[in-house]
Amino acid sequence: MDSGTGRSHIVWDWNGTLLHDIDAVIAATNAAFAELGLPPITLERYRELYCVPVPRFYERLMGRPPTDEEWAGMDEVFHRHYVARVERVGLAEGAAELLAARRAAGLTQSLCSLAPHDQLVPLVRRHGIEEHFVRVDGCLGGTSGASTGKARQMAAHVAALDGFRPHRTVVVGDAVDDAVAAAHVGARAVLYTGGSHSRASLEAAGVPVVDSLAEAVEVAESMVAEG
Repeated sequence: MDSGTGRSHIVWDWNGTLLHDIDAVIAATNAAFAELGLPPITLERYRELYCVPVPRFYERLMGRPPTDEEWAGMDEVFHRHYVARVERVGLAEGAAELLAARRAAGLTQSLCSLAPHDQLVPLVRRHGIEEHFVRVDGCLGGTSGASTGKARQMAAHVAALDGFRPHRTVVVGDAVDDAVAAAHVGARAVLYTGGSHSRASLEAAGVPVVDSLAEAVEVAESMVAEG
């Protein structure tokens, strides 16, 4: 995955980063809440409370940890509603153009997501961007991987990359968990405000926080250039 220029390799997150699905997430969350007898949540409140492991997010909402049965039910209901909406979701502003420009410049990038692999790959193909990545990895454990965090998934992803160089690798994601995963493999991170977390919670991760993917790419390049 050597770009030949000494510039960065970017590992992109999918949900909430390249895929602008936060509105679908909120709609699915509230549809699930309605079925479970919970009050609806606003986007602002969701971003304030969201965290991984996901059961901890529900604990914040409910004021107590969900039982195993409640968690299984919440997970199933949410994903049923989300899958019904995700086909109508588009990419984040400028994402397709950024990916194409980096590939045209001979730079490398890959995609690492906790979305189920068998659902992720068809979506990436449908959006016409698969060719821009040297590797695309989703979770092989169904939806359960999202409950445990992303560090293990990231470690497997970079282990499969040809010529992984931690100091030249930047993870771009929308969640604190992306920064944790980057640190786990010795890479750097830039966090984007268009997804699941509030700016304040992202800033607590101690990495650069940006409001657009174009800015994320600029910051990633500058971080690697500075060494």
